[in-house]
Amino acid sequence: MALQPNAARSTILGRPLAQYPVERRPALSVRVLICDDHALLRETLRLLLGAQPAVEVVGEAADGREAIALAERLCPDVVLMDTAMPGLNGIEATAVITRRQPRTRVLMLSGYGQEERVRAALAAGAAGYVIKHAPASELLEALASVQQARPYLSAQLSERASLVRPGGQAPPPISAREREVLQLVAEGATNKQIAERLVISMKTVEAHKEHIVRKLGVRGTAELIHYAIRSGLITLDTDAALGLAGPSPSPGHPAPTT
Repeated sequence: MALQPNAARSTILGRPLAQYPVERRPALSVRVLICDDHALLRETLRLLLGAQPAVEVVGEAADGREAIALAERLCPDVVLMDTAMPGLNGIEATAVITRRQPRTRVLMLSGYGQEERVRAALAAGAAGYVIKHAPASELLEALASVQQARPYLSAQLSERASLVRPGGQAPPPISAREREVLQLVAEGATNKQIAERLVISMKTVEAHKEHIVRKLGVRGTAELIHYAIRSGLITLDTDAALGLAGPSPSPGHPAPTT
């Protein structure tokens, strides 16, 4: 359902409503799905975007898996995606969404601006990348840009010639399941905890870890995690990474033996 302009809403995607001739004022809204693991930020974004008469927030997701499911069900025009989430991160979720739903644009909204991470997001199919400390006006500009199929990078990122003219080596091709295992390893999970979380056997977890090490050509867990973070294959923004105690594994759910 389109959101209609009113006296309290004086801009459309950052452009003053008065600049639109009456007959050209948008009747249809940009349908946006917000994906971030921080509830407070999701609420802030919902309030910001909800104040724009040409924007309709159709849903919220707290992780990559939920984003994929909601994107398939709601078919938003734009997914506003965080990169750093536990489990399936935003970059991997972006690759799945853009492959399954080519008409849906993904705009990354991240606190990280490292070149490797931006490259990984763009390689996954993101249409734009905005740094979280950017002003609200820039986010609205980026949203309008990607919705019209125009790529967008935050000002500080677009100044980097290496990002404007992509080059270099892409992250090695590991599978979605291997990426999940790698993310959990980086978060400090044991083989048993990984098996319980992903509902697979410990033997399968060990096999995935061997495949990952072989594909990335690294030695040891510390080197593996360092390479994966630097390359944008995984993100670390979790309680474990901050040295905080995480939730205990749920009792009564033993891992399968096959």
